[in-house]
Amino acid sequence: MSLRNNVHALPTLLRIGFADAVAYRAEMLVWTLSATMPLIMLALWLAVASDAPMGRLGQPELIAYFLATFVVRQLTASWVCWKINSEVRDGTLAMRLLRPVHPLVAYAAENLAAIPLRGLLSLPVAIVALALLGTTPLPRDPVLWVLWAFSMAGAWLITLLANFAIGCLSLFMESSIRLMDVWFMLFLVFSGYLIPVELFPPAVRAIGDWMPFRYQLGLPVEIMTSAHDRATALTLVGQQWGIVALHLVFTALVWRRGLGRFAAFGG
Repeated sequence: MSLRNNVHALPTLLRIGFADAVAYRAEMLVWTLSATMPLIMLALWLAVASDAPMGRLGQPELIAYFLATFVVRQLTASWVCWKINSEVRDGTLAMRLLRPVHPLVAYAAENLAAIPLRGLLSLPVAIVALALLGTTPLPRDPVLWVLWAFSMAGAWLITLLANFAIGCLSLFMESSIRLMDVWFMLFLVFSGYLIPVELFPPAVRAIGDWMPFRYQLGLPVEIMTSAHDRATALTLVGQQWGIVALHLVFTALVWRRGLGRFAAFGG
């Protein structure tokens, strides 16, 4: 599983992953529709903000926030945990280990290949948002768009690595899906998916700044809706990539220990 083999196989893996995404486009559409909670929360928060804005968030800003949340969630989602659990239980992980490509690279390619299709499904929402709001909520500074691109990549990596690490815990227990459910519950609360992080009390917001969930979704949404100036956005993106590095180290440790256990039991 050398770096050269992984890089050489990546285009093929992306083509296979895109073919799978197209073949299972109906399932992909169901996944997309299942992530419409931000649109439901939008209706609720608009009612709350009907009398007066909450901080900087009036009704136009809330519309922009939750539409951006919907789009970012579509482009950074991952389902690797469920796939690893399934492959550990039915033994097909052993077949994946025989390939000259690291499983994390293969899983990442499958996720990456599905992004264009998920983007295509999300694009109508973004067009409606621009038609309703104009471009006022969007940043005018090109540097902020560069930072937004880095924040999107970081958000996707944190989600992928967290899925991979929790999925690998199924090598130590019967199933780690329930742990993923707990992770997702914390994500719903602290990521800004249901409640904008800036509306939290300062003490809760300070705790959330040390957790990975805001950097999975809230940060790209905040940059996309002009919540931060250039210096603040740069600091937050730096913190986000520090969390990416920590996730990478932890994931590598769990994978190495779990793989040894898998081999010891004849996987």
